[in-house]
Amino acid sequence: MQTLHTDVAVIGAGTAGMSAWRAARAHTDRVLLIEAGRYGTTCARVGCMPSKLLIAAADAAHAVREAGRFGVHGGALVVDGAAVMQRVRDERDRFVGFVVDAVEAWPAEQRLMGHARFLDRHTLQVGDHTRVVASRIVIATGSSPALPRMWREALRERLIVNDDVFDWATLPRSVAVVGAGVIGLELAQALHRLGVRVRLYGRSRRLGPLSDPALQRVAEQVFAQALPLSLDMRHLTVQRDGDEVVVNGVDAGGQADEARFDWLLAATGRRPNVDALGLETTGLPLDAGGVPVFDRRSGQIGDSAVFIAGDVAEDRPLLHEAADDGRIAGDNAGRWPDLRVRPRRAPLAVVFSDPQIAIAGASHAELLAAGTAFAVGEVSFVDQGRSRVMGRNEGALRVYGERASGRLLGAEMVGPAAEHIGHLLAWSVQRGDTVQQMLDSPFYHPVIEEGLRSALRVLQRALRMGPPPVERCLDCGPGA
Repeated sequence: MQTLHTDVAVIGAGTAGMSAWRAARAHTDRVLLIEAGRYGTTCARVGCMPSKLLIAAADAAHAVREAGRFGVHGGALVVDGAAVMQRVRDERDRFVGFVVDAVEAWPAEQRLMGHARFLDRHTLQVGDHTRVVASRIVIATGSSPALPRMWREALRERLIVNDDVFDWATLPRSVAVVGAGVIGLELAQALHRLGVRVRLYGRSRRLGPLSDPALQRVAEQVFAQALPLSLDMRHLTVQRDGDEVVVNGVDAGGQADEARFDWLLAATGRRPNVDALGLETTGLPLDAGGVPVFDRRSGQIGDSAVFIAGDVAEDRPLLHEAADDGRIAGDNAGRWPDLRVRPRRAPLAVVFSDPQIAIAGASHAELLAAGTAFAVGEVSFVDQGRSRVMGRNEGALRVYGERASGRLLGAEMVGPAAEHIGHLLAWSVQRGDTVQQMLDSPFYHPVIEEGLRSALRVLQRALRMGPPPVERCLDCGPGA
């Protein structure tokens, strides 16, 4: 067994780990990147990119199916499942290849393959071949799908996760999707539009990450028309019957339902990869789930020379956040003990459903939890000009402004072009723009962003009038 000494050891070569390695190398060449599996990030291999490839195919099928509403008529829609999945795999492999090539171009002596576990705060056992002694360590081990053990035992290979979807040779006939969060909503809708018989099951009435009750109701109304839903399922059991999956559920009203599918796709969340790290040997502070307690402004765990970054931190499991985490943690590990506290970017999350969902800045729930005095502006896209022209006139936007300063604090949205409007809103939050400053900015005509202007105008009036007796629910009145 060999022993290696290094200044910084980074465990995990995903987005956060790669970012940490680069940041640490700005301070020292004695940086070692340790990876237990294959190079290639979660985003490129089983996350952002392959899911968007599947969604792109679904959007194309939907456009053909809906063309008649514009007086445009083509031939019968044919979805070639094998061709759809071939493109998904080919383009996925291309994206993964870019990542693999980048890491393999790094010095071989600064890369090590094998599973790492702590022996103490400065010593790692990597596989059965190497012991690493590091002055500082960055944990960037990512996360994995969380699966109920009973489901795995009952369904065996008929239980799949999103990772499995992108290796399909063709599209299946039917899939039950359990979990109405981001992953479940995106994949269920994409498969449904591609002709797969799908039902999306959720344990509550909440779809995606929306926390604003008014928008939760809008989202349920919109997606119920576009996708078979079984929400608010209080009791859900699964069993195997030959090659079929049998799903039995009872909703909040006591209504029972049974349905059969070829597969069950579990989108029931992810859990941080900490179980096999040997963290119990380190004396580091851990939360109830075994995840290290850390400062997200520095990545530091307690007062130690151990740092954490990316999805394993269970903070904001998004690629751009993981990259920022890695940069901050790697920089501080590299410059240790000259620790720097870094400001974080305004939060931004996007769901690539149709209509899209976005949360920019503080969410409605976060503002309520913080006791912030805020006003709300809202707009419906049902009669918003450009949205109606394009036949994408559904959903709504709610924007939140601080009463004391008039600054925009955040927004939630389900509607057209949310991925783009979300960016505009996040930038304004990060700059500290007031609602008036945003209204003073140019809005072209006719564009979907005019709906944002309508919501800002309502918010500005609410800020000037003072708090209403009770915050009203969304009334789907016309937008600009």
